[in-house]
Amino acid sequence: MTISKQQHFIDKELDFGPDNYKPIPVVLSKAKGVWVWDVDNNKYLDMMSAYSAVSHGHSHPELLKVLHEQSSRLALTSRAFYTDTLGSFLETITSLSNFDMALPMNSGAEAVETAIKEARRWGYRSKNIKSGKAEIIVADGNFHGRTTTIISFSSSPNSKEDFGPLTPGFISVEFGSAKAIGEMINDNTAAVLIEPIQGEGGIIVPPENYLPEVRELCTKNNVLMILDEVQSGLGRTGKMFAFEHSNIQPDGLILGKALGGGFMPVSCFLSSSEVMQWLTPGSHGSTFGGNPLAAAIGKRALELLEEESLIENSRVLGEYFKNALIEMKSEIILDVRGKGLWIGVEIDSNYISGKELSNLLLKKGILSKETHETVIRFAPPLVITKNEIDWAINIIKETLKNISS
Repeated sequence: MTISKQQHFIDKELDFGPDNYKPIPVVLSKAKGVWVWDVDNNKYLDMMSAYSAVSHGHSHPELLKVLHEQSSRLALTSRAFYTDTLGSFLETITSLSNFDMALPMNSGAEAVETAIKEARRWGYRSKNIKSGKAEIIVADGNFHGRTTTIISFSSSPNSKEDFGPLTPGFISVEFGSAKAIGEMINDNTAAVLIEPIQGEGGIIVPPENYLPEVRELCTKNNVLMILDEVQSGLGRTGKMFAFEHSNIQPDGLILGKALGGGFMPVSCFLSSSEVMQWLTPGSHGSTFGGNPLAAAIGKRALELLEEESLIENSRVLGEYFKNALIEMKSEIILDVRGKGLWIGVEIDSNYISGKELSNLLLKKGILSKETHETVIRFAPPLVITKNEIDWAINIIKETLKNISS
């Protein structure tokens, strides 16, 4: 029996790798801008952007140019030496975010781990918390990564089951409730670590007063306010950083995904000199963190967000897209939420599951993915145009109408 080209590649992955992602059944082979093609040359609109990692679009020519030029000159050295790209990258990202210093890493989870270590060390050395007693307050429904320490404070049983013993020192409270955080703050609290908008949780947008109230609590109690903006940062919500919607400044910021421009895993933790002073030689590091190639791409990726008005595009088209979804008035849609080009559509599972809807959209040429079984996430590259949004709207509308009838 002859198997299809797509099935050949799917079988190959399943034969030699664990099935820990359960991908949508399509095999991609090339991409450009907001479009991707499978091995049979079928074309799809990418409404996932690798969870915001491809915010600049696939193979952005400016970033591709930096990739070629820098990799042919100097790609990797040990952090035992200085390079001519890292300082400029750090200067760019700190000036944009209004922080004193940044420590570059690779993945978002690595940057979260960095933030946790730094918060604890600051707690012991600056706040004088008793050794081994530091606590970090987190939010129910969070997603910060999949390392052993990070899953220790996940609300998902599947993320934690049989991976113990888990790391202590975390207190989880209701997301969106500053009051719940305030009730848990004590002398051992070093930090509050939250997402401004919960992405994997289903694009959950908290009340408008949430971040300002958390900021006030942290200031009052000498607690670090650390925001994980790996997904929400760098233009995704229509602002450079999601915290800007609330007119606050956190004490620490975690960035990643779009920082690599769709080419490299690049992340970082940003904070004040007072917090960062405790990262002394040998206390923390990463072989690839801040490498010359990553630094060059990261710097250019940041510049392009402003040069090409990608943040404004996210704000304008995100609002347009969100309103269009609401105006469909489909009985299948229970809720539409989000900011910028980061939209969650909650569907009525009595009609169809999130996975089934994702598969139907795939057949129509749209790549999307469900989360929590009933929420479809739409997060296209920030370079998307109104015409491309309109094309997607028509496909979504037609698909929902067919399901209803």
